[in-house]
Amino acid sequence: MLSDKTAAAAIVLTLDGPRSSEHVDLRALLRCNVRLGYTPDVLTDAVADTSVMLALMAGRNAGAGVTLVKEGKWPNFNFAPFFFTGPQLSTNSLTPTTRTVGFLGFGRIAQMTLARLSSFGITHCVYTSNPSSSRDVDLEASLAVRYGLQSVRRVELDELAGESDVLFVLAPGGEKTRHVINAGFLRKMKKHAVLVNTSRGTLVDSDALAQALREEWIWGAGLDVVEGEPHVGVDHPLVKEPRCVIVPHISSATFETRLGMVNLAARNALAGLDDEAMPAELDVTARVGLQP
Repeated sequence: MLSDKTAAAAIVLTLDGPRSSEHVDLRALLRCNVRLGYTPDVLTDAVADTSVMLALMAGRNAGAGVTLVKEGKWPNFNFAPFFFTGPQLSTNSLTPTTRTVGFLGFGRIAQMTLARLSSFGITHCVYTSNPSSSRDVDLEASLAVRYGLQSVRRVELDELAGESDVLFVLAPGGEKTRHVINAGFLRKMKKHAVLVNTSRGTLVDSDALAQALREEWIWGAGLDVVEGEPHVGVDHPLVKEPRCVIVPHISSATFETRLGMVNLAARNALAGLDDEAMPAELDVTARVGLQP
């Protein structure tokens, strides 16, 4: 946590995005007159790509399949028609005519993830967003038309859990959202549902998710983030679950994205040191005003 001890009037802090501000004592920055730069938009596409990748991997048992090959067990594997089968993300003549994706958080990354999913024949989108924001029916209608969906709807958490075939967690971290995905939420999800988290590990109760996978409340999970990372060893309850695919927080790890982040962070820093407008600066005063 960055606080008074690390803040000084000349320091300019750069982060990957506004969601990272939970690691910073914003009130301390305000007291010390420290400006905060971040890198919005640069990583949107890379994280959206990873979100879809994890949804496919978790639904199609990719983690267990890769493990089978790497452990040298493929030659002795006894094939059966339904071994390693899982729920199909896309719709076609052999699958149900509807497919609903859900988003916990519906900002830039969520909407770009939805754009990618439209080619899979997704029919419905449900989402939740900041309770303090009003529903934007015009946005919902425009997204439905743009991506050929039957509906895009803002819903309450219970409905989000119950309707989503694949649920993408893309909301900010912090105390207000800690363990919003808990046992109660997971029990309301469909048995074939897949959960994907590419935002913050604290949003998901790891023990509850491990139980949900173990007892088959849901089908699978794809995680780029885990609470307590990087301290996630082989004895972690989620690592032990074969239907949980975990990658080590690499959703922004493309050459293009990382270079873009570094470039924008440097331009933020130089602008801050020259007392000029940053290309991307977090409004610390406004953000502090939103905190409890």
